[in-house]
Amino acid sequence: MGNGNTGFVHRNASLLSVEMTLPQVTVTSDEIDDMLAPARKRLRLPKGVLQRVAGVYERRWWKDRDSGWKQGVVLAAERAMAKAGIMRDQVGLLINASVSRQHLEPAVSTGIHHSLGMPPGCMNFDITNACLGFVNAMTMAAGMIDAGQIKYALIVGAEDVEDVQRGTIERLNSKTATKHDFNNQFAALTLGSGAAAAVIGPSDEHPEGHRLTVTQARAGTEHHELCVADMQDMRTDSAGLLENGISLILDTWKGANDAGHDFKSIEHVIPHQVSMVYTRNFSKITGVGMERIPVTFPDWGNIAAEAVPMTLAHIQDDVKRGERVLLMGVGSGLNTAMMEVQW
Repeated sequence: MGNGNTGFVHRNASLLSVEMTLPQVTVTSDEIDDMLAPARKRLRLPKGVLQRVAGVYERRWWKDRDSGWKQGVVLAAERAMAKAGIMRDQVGLLINASVSRQHLEPAVSTGIHHSLGMPPGCMNFDITNACLGFVNAMTMAAGMIDAGQIKYALIVGAEDVEDVQRGTIERLNSKTATKHDFNNQFAALTLGSGAAAAVIGPSDEHPEGHRLTVTQARAGTEHHELCVADMQDMRTDSAGLLENGISLILDTWKGANDAGHDFKSIEHVIPHQVSMVYTRNFSKITGVGMERIPVTFPDWGNIAAEAVPMTLAHIQDDVKRGERVLLMGVGSGLNTAMMEVQW
């Protein structure tokens, strides 16, 4: 604790499965440019900014605007439970970790719990911590398994960004929008939709699982006003978020090293999927070569809390037994957490 990190040692929790669902509709950044034609003409903005600045070429939207996200997360959860070889009545905890929500109440987890047909004895709730929620949920589930409170946990999440992006485009196309508005709302256009699910269970009963070893977390909440969003709007100080986010990551990384954790030699490092600028900065400050960092944001955009688990699901077949994987989430606020998984 002396170095500023919060450290968790996981003693008997393993990742048994991780699955994802990609939405059916591909929306290119060229299409976003076309939708923004009035704003680009009035503000004299060039085409291709999303590609050049963020490195985002495509993102996904759900085909069914009303319930596509729920269908996607239910499918991912069913696949995850099947792959883990567990039944619904064995799951003691379901955590929804998404940023997206249609309503403030009830918890998003309740609708997912019902749609999956989970038993009444399966506790369920939401964890919201911006893009860090899924990693936080995995840490909490591991602690409850270690304590003997539950045997299996199902972590789920689905992001649905179409309404936010359509609303952003409409605001930027209005005659009163300025270049400052464009810069302030630019990050919303880099988002993407998607769903993920993971099952966590006891290591001693699942030697085939991927053992969770440690989590190192750190808060930089003096920066909690750099990215503020509601269900229709997201405004971001992108430069401030990049600078202070990278600084927080570096502090967490150094603190983990001081605590005896050799993250630098880990074979697969999955940081939150934001942009090429962010990813290259992360590689530079940590010394982790780009060849060890899988990137999905060019094709999927920034899928908020589901970016890390979806990227892990995408590359899992390339991870060899005995290798290590580092899952690194960063949430607006600012908060960060790094979880090591022994594959």
